[in-house]
Amino acid sequence: MEQPIYKIVPRDMWEAAQAKGVFDGAPVDKADGYIHFSTSAQVRETAEKHFSGQHGLVLVAVDPEKLGEALKYERSRGGALFPHLYADLPLSAVLWTEDLPVGQDGYHLFPGSMR
Repeated sequence: MEQPIYKIVPRDMWEAAQAKGVFDGAPVDKADGYIHFSTSAQVRETAEKHFSGQHGLVLVAVDPEKLGEALKYERSRGGALFPHLYADLPLSAVLWTEDLPVGQDGYHLFPGSMR
């Protein structure tokens, strides 16, 4: 298996996706026409840049091999290749989810397996 890719999602939005059986994206994803993901090397910067100080978030780890040709790695921030999914995210591709709390220093606390 390739390295997982990650999506940071508000908890209520993730719970709605679980009820529907599919995640069709956050408002920014829908506006851009694809679901934004980050690699393990990018996800902390994504949290700082787009979710700074936000509570009630979930970190979703996804198996990229289960997404097929709808997953494209495209140049984005600073020319880095970011994973973009041009389809809904099937929950069958999700490896795990963890709460993403904010620490006393204002930064998100990532799961121990990612430290």
